Amino acid sequence: MNDEYYMKMALKLAGKGRGYVSPNPLVGAVIVKNGRIIGKGYHQRFGGNHAEINAIRNAGTAVKGSTLYVTLEPCCHEGKTPPCVNAIIENKIARVVIGIIDSNPLVCREGIGCLQTSGIKVTTGVLEEECRRLNETFFHFMETGMPFVTLKYAQSIDGRIATATGNSRWISSPASLKFAHRLRAEHDAILVGRGTVEQDNPELTVRLVRGRNPLRVVVDSQLNVSLKAKIFQNTLQAPTLIATVKKNNDPLFKKFSRYGAELLTVDADRKGKVDLKKLFMMLGERKISSVMIEGGAQIITAILKNNLADRMVTVIAPKIIGKGIEAVGDLNIKNLASAKKLLMRKILKSGDDIILDSQFI
Repeated sequence: MNDEYYMKMALKLAGKGRGYVSPNPLVGAVIVKNGRIIGKGYHQRFGGNHAEINAIRNAGTAVKGSTLYVTLEPCCHEGKTPPCVNAIIENKIARVVIGIIDSNPLVCREGIGCLQTSGIKVTTGVLEEECRRLNETFFHFMETGMPFVTLKYAQSIDGRIATATGNSRWISSPASLKFAHRLRAEHDAILVGRGTVEQDNPELTVRLVRGRNPLRVVVDSQLNVSLKAKIFQNTLQAPTLIATVKKNNDPLFKKFSRYGAELLTVDADRKGKVDLKKLFMMLGERKISSVMIEGGAQIITAILKNNLADRMVTVIAPKIIGKGIEAVGDLNIKNLASAKKLLMRKILKSGDDIILDSQFI
């Protein structure tokens, strides 16, 4: 058995923390001694022990002289938990195999340096591409300071997200709804426009799968959204933030605050609406590392027009609506050479639907 075999095992373990560890990365670890796996661990929740510590504690015997396989460079700084390199050194692990170097400036190559200074042999870059893909959100956030943005919507096969009267429940299948809730749990925040709140009155919570409720962000430039909406009925379970261009001395601020919502003033764009890029920058400053856009058509179009999305997940239902609300409006594209280009990552079957998971290139 080689290094890749054990790293694949560590990757699988890391995935178990999905939806619970953000803004920390997903990390898995496996400890091998004399050709036998003696310990396994993964980062289970934000603020909890890191994968390396859980693997060491899981080992049924002393780990001295063993090899540690870990998907991400071990940390060397004091955060919510002590540095992992200290535990590795203290337990006299002989070799550490790392999937990918951490781009966090507090860690980047420093963890490797600490291990090597202590006489521990270090190997890096094992299944590096897979390890980076596992934590694409984390790396994007660390390297840009901006949240990783996923654009997600369900549409009919002829490209409609609702009928002409605005009815959209339910275009997709029950299986796809469950998939959508799983996606919600994997993101730090969900963002919708005021129109979606008023038309669909969604809860924007994780109910069909296990996971954390993300921050709900509603873009409402003039604070016209109805306070009777469901998102204002359970703000203790799922926090709600309203992004507006109005100032904090506006009387509406106090009105919304009484319902448990937080209001955030964002600079206006040229049309007097919330500048979405500046909003994402402000969310990044709050350590929101990932945002899922759930509509509606105006928000979807604005995101695409301003090249703010990193990933697109499209649920296509085998239904024809005809005249209705288009998923994407005018992008001012005059020729095919200027079309937004995507790289297809996955094509999934979900109930009667097809899910296209792609990234922008």
